[in-house]
Amino acid sequence: MNVHLENVSLQSRSGPNHFASKLAKELASSGVSFENSKKPDARLCFIEMHNTFTDGVPLFQRLDGIYFNTAQNYNQQNANIKRTYDMSDGVVFQSNFNKELITKYFGEHQNHTVIHNGADIEYISRQGPLENKLLDKFENTWCCASSWRPHKRLQENVRYFLEHSGEKDCLIIAGKSEEPVPRNDRVLYAGELTIPQLTSLYKRSKYFIHLAWLDHCPNVVVDARAAGCKIVCSSAGGTREIAGADAIIVEEDEWNFEPVKLYEPPKLDFSRKTSNNWEVDINITTTAKKYKNFLFSEASK
Repeated sequence: MNVHLENVSLQSRSGPNHFASKLAKELASSGVSFENSKKPDARLCFIEMHNTFTDGVPLFQRLDGIYFNTAQNYNQQNANIKRTYDMSDGVVFQSNFNKELITKYFGEHQNHTVIHNGADIEYISRQGPLENKLLDKFENTWCCASSWRPHKRLQENVRYFLEHSGEKDCLIIAGKSEEPVPRNDRVLYAGELTIPQLTSLYKRSKYFIHLAWLDHCPNVVVDARAAGCKIVCSSAGGTREIAGADAIIVEEDEWNFEPVKLYEPPKLDFSRKTSNNWEVDINITTTAKKYKNFLFSEASK
């Protein structure tokens, strides 16, 4: 089976493209090819198509969310994603939250499935924990990583750490941020890291904090959990679906899926904790099998 990837850059470190790299590698090991010089049996498009042609090749759309921020023209932002949705032969939602949100805005697609993101367990197992003399003076390392925007709640991540960590614990923040956060001797800023550096950081860390509001299925959480981190996340969104049964879930009010000011997230009440009833296999091998079965079964019709 030959697959063409659309709207994908395998050299990029962004969440969707990093996942595409893991998925393509795993699918290739099972016999799927990605030769652009050959006619494809299927096209797998991440988010939206920028071509308007149709040539009879089955098109599959992988969706990682849509726009609903009232501070932006979300209908215009969603227009081409919706066009791709309507022309696709199949749609992959990356979480059940993702599916519920998108079907409310776009309507239910006649052929869809939910496939959670996966981690490259084999790759992670080969990486050692981060070695850094500065960290050696701390008993436990916590970490968080993102492209920091207001709804990712960096300040809440730091506040949770400061209120729940031991005096000899530290928090490493990875990723670029222009948002000011409290300065503290136990809060350290690593800036933008490569995938190997991030993986080593996860393997050094006991906890990974991801208190983002209305996130869908963050790859950083999948990878951090696979590296052995205990996840701290919000109940709002799809993060809890891949956080693990032992995750610490901070409960939030239910969202009605109406458009909101996404960059003005509510403040969290850390005393509101709830258990996690989700347990999902996050091995990329399992994820890739689900993609192959979905694409192959439809493309062969």
